[in-house]
Amino acid sequence: MTNLTPPPDTQVKQVWSLTDAQLRDLADVLIDCVEGGASVGFMHPLSPRRAVAFWTEVAAAAARGERALLLAEDAQGVVGTVQLVLHQADNQPHRAELVKMLVHRRARRRGLGGALLRSAETVARECRRTLLTLDTSSDDAARLYARHDWQRAGVIPGYALLPRGGLHHTTYFYRQL
Repeated sequence: MTNLTPPPDTQVKQVWSLTDAQLRDLADVLIDCVEGGASVGFMHPLSPRRAVAFWTEVAAAAARGERALLLAEDAQGVVGTVQLVLHQADNQPHRAELVKMLVHRRARRRGLGGALLRSAETVARECRRTLLTLDTSSDDAARLYARHDWQRAGVIPGYALLPRGGLHHTTYFYRQL
């Protein structure tokens, strides 16, 4: 059975603004994922300043209602996150894009990815979205999405650079809610 709830010591919540501590924690999560080889739009090395600037922009979009930002926090702070891009073209008010699902390496393999995914789906339903899309260059993430009933739409070879260089494929998924 797939774990649909976060580990007992972890809480997943939606936020519309970020504290300074959350900004620092999110920057740490992003830097950790990039250092670990995740192709999430940034190259290695990723500076803390650049990471904080990214999360500051995300928080502003969340405050405007353009994105839904979810955080997974444990006793040490933020250990995971996911976003829904809600602001779409006029002819696509029914869909959202799931982006930047990140889990710090210290918190992986405990069901947190699945909990973030299901929480994002719940928020999408609350926002009256009926179609979600995402792309990933991680084979581990692709297996997670498939386990959670996301449908694979296709693979594009050589789509994005890995953080330390080298082209890698990207797999597209969708889920009808």
